[in-house]
Amino acid sequence: MNGQQLSSGLAIAVTLACLLSAFGVSVLLTAGVRHWARQWGFLDMPGGHKAHAAPVALGGGVAIVWTFVLIVAAGLVMVMLSDHLPGLAWLAKHKAGVVAKLPSLLVVIGGALILHVVGLIDDVRPMGPLQKLLAQIFVAGLVVFVAGIRAAEVLGTVPSIVLTILWLVGISNSINLLDNADGLCAGVVAIAAAILAISALLVGQIFVPALAWVLAGAALGYLLFNFPPATIFMGDAGSLPLGFLLAVSTVLTTYYNPTLKIEPYGLAAPLFILAVPLYDTISVLVYRYRLGVPLFKGDRRHFSHRLMRKGMTSSAMVLTIYLATATTGLSALLLPWVKWPAAVLLFVQCLCVLSVVAILEGVGGYEKSTR
Repeated sequence: MNGQQLSSGLAIAVTLACLLSAFGVSVLLTAGVRHWARQWGFLDMPGGHKAHAAPVALGGGVAIVWTFVLIVAAGLVMVMLSDHLPGLAWLAKHKAGVVAKLPSLLVVIGGALILHVVGLIDDVRPMGPLQKLLAQIFVAGLVVFVAGIRAAEVLGTVPSIVLTILWLVGISNSINLLDNADGLCAGVVAIAAAILAISALLVGQIFVPALAWVLAGAALGYLLFNFPPATIFMGDAGSLPLGFLLAVSTVLTTYYNPTLKIEPYGLAAPLFILAVPLYDTISVLVYRYRLGVPLFKGDRRHFSHRLMRKGMTSSAMVLTIYLATATTGLSALLLPWVKWPAAVLLFVQCLCVLSVVAILEGVGGYEKSTR
């Protein structure tokens, strides 16, 4: 099945079914978890480097992750029963492909749930960065060695394994670090997942777009309660598995296929889609290193905080970063289909967007005392 066919009825059906069902379930679960968290005192208390002045419910990550699991499980059941249910004949033709991918999918979901539990433990009683890093490496190892999911296999087995593990761990941490302001992490993940879904649809995939739309819907449902001013936080229980699932989805997406005239420049698409989270991670680590403070200790040195120090309101800051994410990410949709001059121009455009963000936040004038 080619991308042109997928761009019509099937693409619309997959998009609406996955996005809307995940959004609805996420709204219900987030509301329920927020109520439970307030009753049982599962709250994020103010103080330290945190900006909120009053306790805020935790557990948003529970709603996001279990929305993803439930919707994917429901989708699998529908596929398996599609031969016997009226109106699902269009789905039955994909049954064999889904069955073939099922073992890998179960490993991915299992890995996300491991990180979910690690995040929950950290939300209740903070863990050391090394412990969380080891958990992420372990889960990345499961994806690479058990599920057999690898990036850039053309480079050879060992480079592919190393690159995939570094990518999975790096993006998991980037999304985790991005969860530093109301509405920021969930909104950026939703935008990135939506662009990734469209990118995969354009090259004729259906499995990856379905997962990405579910991820986007789950994040958007939670975002209704997390957009400034937030009434619930996702915590590490949400940000760690969100980053992991997003990273795995980028690895599963096809970016280069000569038979479909898909150019190799598409291999850089994930860097465009996730340019903003990567920029935030690199810039905050550089800041901490220059100031001689612990690299993995939470503070208010993220670029979202720096934008707000320049006078932006919380909502304006979040919307600015959404726009930056969308601008760099949308360029990724063109990369697989253009020749090298256009690819260079798209790369320059991405750098220009990040440079504008750097200028806005005033990189050189950040206060050393900020914690």
